[in-house]
Amino acid sequence: MLLAESSLRSRRFAPGWPLWLFTLLLLPVLLGLGSWQLQRATEKRAMQASIDALHQTPARPVAAFAQTQPSDWQPLILRGQLDPRHIWLLDNRTRDGRAGVEVLQAFQDTSGRWLLVNRGWLAWPDRRQPPQVTTPAGELQLLAEKLPAKGAGWRPGNHQCNAQRGPCVLAQLDLAALREESGIALQDWSVRLTGEGSTAALQLEWPALPMSASRHTGYAIQWFSLAAALIALFIWAGFRPDHRGNNNDEPDRA
Repeated sequence: MLLAESSLRSRRFAPGWPLWLFTLLLLPVLLGLGSWQLQRATEKRAMQASIDALHQTPARPVAAFAQTQPSDWQPLILRGQLDPRHIWLLDNRTRDGRAGVEVLQAFQDTSGRWLLVNRGWLAWPDRRQPPQVTTPAGELQLLAEKLPAKGAGWRPGNHQCNAQRGPCVLAQLDLAALREESGIALQDWSVRLTGEGSTAALQLEWPALPMSASRHTGYAIQWFSLAAALIALFIWAGFRPDHRGNNNDEPDRA
């Protein structure tokens, strides 16, 4: 006990200016990143709540949105035909550790609009053989939901994609490029199927949002933990041996 008290009396808190500078520069960054992740978590919770609320509303036909776009994740009823000449494969989509693609296909609604429809996931285990995509004939009625916009990532090449050459493989969705390549007046928004049991639907076990609110919260805890560790390190490193002896008013002897 006496030894511990003597050790404490022999040290004083006097962090140098490099330690002050390092802490004052890094601490706001860590706190800012933690706050930003909490903000993102709030946004994701609001987004998920909006999606859940929309999923409780009745599906509406595409013709109901003649003057405007549907809201993101709006349930829709599609009536029309799939075009077997215009099929694209969205690559690098896995399910349960299996390699595959998502099948995108042009669809002409009875309202006259052309839509890009994501029919679901299809396994593609052997890259030497193109996956076989069949198109149900005749007029279809499909349940779908409107997807949010995606970033551009593909431009059409020198050849035309058609049924004879097989579907084109895409890295990312770019509706403007697909509109240019196909010559079809595709809408500026796309949909994905949600109704099981349709002959047009492939595997529809859609993954959840890329990053959930809980994951953002976890990242925020990590950043705040690093901030706390930085403060603890600052305090620990700030204590120095007291060379002033028993007279605390005596200045340091550098």
